[in-house]
Amino acid sequence: MSLFRWQFVVSLGAFLAIWLLCQSAVWLHGYSLLMAPFGATLVLIFATPDSPLAQPRNVIGGHLLAATIALALVHNFGDGAAVTAAAVGLSILLMFRTHTVHPPAGATALVVMMTKPGWLFLLTPVAAGAVGLVLLAKCYHRYCAQPLRS
Repeated sequence: MSLFRWQFVVSLGAFLAIWLLCQSAVWLHGYSLLMAPFGATLVLIFATPDSPLAQPRNVIGGHLLAATIALALVHNFGDGAAVTAAAVGLSILLMFRTHTVHPPAGATALVVMMTKPGWLFLLTPVAAGAVGLVLLAKCYHRYCAQPLRS
């Protein structure tokens, strides 16, 4: 497959993934699986699927860990600058310690701090969205866009 064709197929996969996340609000009667950090996650899992940062453990674990830490902090200490910084810093530290580093998860912590959602946010969009994206990317790469080898 030519480089351009591979790039087009990968971009189409990311387009479809975002479209499905957007449609989830309709299909799940208001429960959306979409959140901004998933845009960056798609770049990693579709364009660089062999990267350590794009592996399922990192994608799912990183987003869940960051959301959990931020939710605990915002519900116990509010959303001040120091708490917001702590949410991101602790998320990075614990991603390192658990071998789940996923850069877009840092943005997940910020989304939580900025929106102050309830604990259900951990299930939808975070867990359901991350798992759905990983499954979709795995299927897509298997059947539509084999990773480009140099």
